[in-house]
Amino acid sequence: MAECGVSGSGSSGDSLDKSITLPPDEIFRNLENAKRFAIDIGGSLTKLAYYSTVQHKVAKVRSFDHSGKDMEHDHEPPYEISVQEEITARLHFIKFENTYIEACLDFIKDHLVNTETKVIQATGGGAYKFKDLIEEKLRLKVDKEDVMTCLIKGCNFVLRNIPQEAFIYQKDSDPEFRFQTNHPNIFPYLLVNIGSGVSIVKVETEDRFEWVGGSSIGGGTFWGLGALLTKTKKFDELLHLASKGQHTNVDMLVQDIYGGAHQTLGLSGNLIASSFGKSATTDQEFSKEDMAKSLLHMISNDIGQLACLHARLHKLNRVYFGGFFIRGHPVTMRTITYSINFFSKGEVQALFLRHEGYLGAIGAFLRGAEQDNPNQYSWGENYAGSSGLMSTAPELGPTQRARSGTFDLLEMDRLERPLVNLPLLLDPSSYVPDTVDLTDDAPARKYWLTCFEEALDGVVKRAVASQPDSADAAERAEKFRQKYWDKLQTLRQQPFAYGTLTVRSLLDTREHCLNEFNFPDPYSKVKQKENGIALKCFPKTVHSLDSLGWEERQLALVKGLLAGNVFDWGAKAVSDVLESDPQFGFEEAKRKLQERPWLVDTYSKWLQRLKGPPHKCALIFADNSGIDIILGVFPFVRELLLRGTEVILACNSGPALNDVTYSEALIVAERIAAMDPVVHSALRGERLLLVQTGSSSPCLDLSRLDKGLAVLVRERGADLVVIEGMGRAVHTNYHAALRCESLKLAVIKNAWLAERLGGRLFSVIFKYEVPAE
Repeated sequence: MAECGVSGSGSSGDSLDKSITLPPDEIFRNLENAKRFAIDIGGSLTKLAYYSTVQHKVAKVRSFDHSGKDMEHDHEPPYEISVQEEITARLHFIKFENTYIEACLDFIKDHLVNTETKVIQATGGGAYKFKDLIEEKLRLKVDKEDVMTCLIKGCNFVLRNIPQEAFIYQKDSDPEFRFQTNHPNIFPYLLVNIGSGVSIVKVETEDRFEWVGGSSIGGGTFWGLGALLTKTKKFDELLHLASKGQHTNVDMLVQDIYGGAHQTLGLSGNLIASSFGKSATTDQEFSKEDMAKSLLHMISNDIGQLACLHARLHKLNRVYFGGFFIRGHPVTMRTITYSINFFSKGEVQALFLRHEGYLGAIGAFLRGAEQDNPNQYSWGENYAGSSGLMSTAPELGPTQRARSGTFDLLEMDRLERPLVNLPLLLDPSSYVPDTVDLTDDAPARKYWLTCFEEALDGVVKRAVASQPDSADAAERAEKFRQKYWDKLQTLRQQPFAYGTLTVRSLLDTREHCLNEFNFPDPYSKVKQKENGIALKCFPKTVHSLDSLGWEERQLALVKGLLAGNVFDWGAKAVSDVLESDPQFGFEEAKRKLQERPWLVDTYSKWLQRLKGPPHKCALIFADNSGIDIILGVFPFVRELLLRGTEVILACNSGPALNDVTYSEALIVAERIAAMDPVVHSALRGERLLLVQTGSSSPCLDLSRLDKGLAVLVRERGADLVVIEGMGRAVHTNYHAALRCESLKLAVIKNAWLAERLGGRLFSVIFKYEVPAE
């Protein structure tokens, strides 16, 4: 992580290898469509920001506008698919050493086609030093922005838009980073920026913050005194010395003063009583490493105590640390963490930021883009174009650990709608979507990474097959393969690169990489075909259900939901069956299901609830296209409607695997309405409402849902949430606590996971939960 908003001097990387490891067009991506720039120049690192418009392909579906009678023709698909170009907005942030600045400005100048502005926002101490160079090269006027304002704006932006931006540092853990779920309300917090000195800022709202304290003893003090003591002039090398030192050789400890009597004072004997205390009472020479370590402890403890006092004074328990003194160095994060923990008695945690080095550049960009009001949108990290957090193990020397010669990248894509919490979450501040943390669980991490590697050939094959008329589909698919393979290898070495590693993040990264190479919906034709087949079977399925007695019908409806959920092309056990046996259908899937009692089975409790009054409104999160939504979900929806329950059916905004999208579901619902008066009446009377989730993931994050969905849930008084599918109800939300009744159901289509849960392939999860009074 880079220094941010600090006017330092001198480079910490002069002796490092300067070879650039990426072609420039892979660093400054989409530069020809860049619209606006900002730059943050510190003492040794430059952070460049720009906004671009990205043109990419999307698969659109459109009804043929026929009546339900035309379903009799076998050759007739339920809708047509067209691939169209769509333009979206992207933010690019690039971090590199100042020694590259001239070459980078030249590259930008040569490739820049057009910008909407003639001004570049600039912050950081180096903005003054490089002002003339920037104006000469880019022919843009440099407009200097206030360092602290940029820092705060950048911090607010990442905390609001990147769910796992903040982490705590635990030195004895593997890995050492522990990510925190962002609180839905990010304010108030304390930002401790450790540059040459220390600034402590209380942030209360988006635009209201105040400097509440600081100190002249900061990173510059460590650097300056360290240089005098060790004759080492480079900051990174000084930290490297400290990482190898033993401060007890230099510092006087409590036990050195009180001996065994320290226990009567309630103090640990290992506490530092006097920094550098031993140097006054002995003539021995001290090593550079020991002096550097002592100095680091002295300054970190001082900053930690100061931060802790301000946090208590202002009654704040969220304290974020940044600045070039931190910069991702384990040895500084460790000492700051220890100090805060000691002085607050564990009540205040030291929090660090994954993108701390970009805050100033992000803030400067936002200052220049205020007329576009970027804060009215939600943004999401594009894993395909972002470098991720790299480990900075203390045992590595500065030359090894700096990844010099590489450029660090962050890309954020603008989402079409604002994302908010589901109002029905019991406690949004403690909600964690993911069931298993692969960062922690080494056997699970090894299994799932291998699983995704082995599935890659199939994904490539499917991507090529989805675009038979494209001459370069095979070439693009190979590029996708390489990109995603590289991401998987990075995650083997750095599982925390994009926050907590989960099955969801592996799936989302794959979707991002597919989109990167213009494979927006590899399963579009599969879904079209399966929707057509399932629609033909709908009348017969409903007629069969209607002929059953009430209690028998309730079990048949649930079995239908579960059997439909078997049809998941994302599960290898299923895709192998579907590819080898095209006749595998709804009845065959029912026979695959585990017999009752199921692996998790609260069906009897659910049946008893159905004998009571109807729910007011059910929110149902749908999973797969075809048999799942048409023969599984819609009959279940129909039964709820007949009971007098309104239904909100939520589907993905964008494609992922063979999951049904909102636009596909609209057409499917109309085709079903043409065949079924119950659904027809409910659609026309707005007792059945189809909405988009705001997601394009096979999993479900209930803290990032379309605002329109959240409004509807409140307006309709939803009192039942149904989540179906392995991705949405097992990989995510299995432990999600809601304020209303919930039904989580899935078929386990992965043998390893089934065994881990104590079951077998095609075991059933049926989890009906009622919140405690």
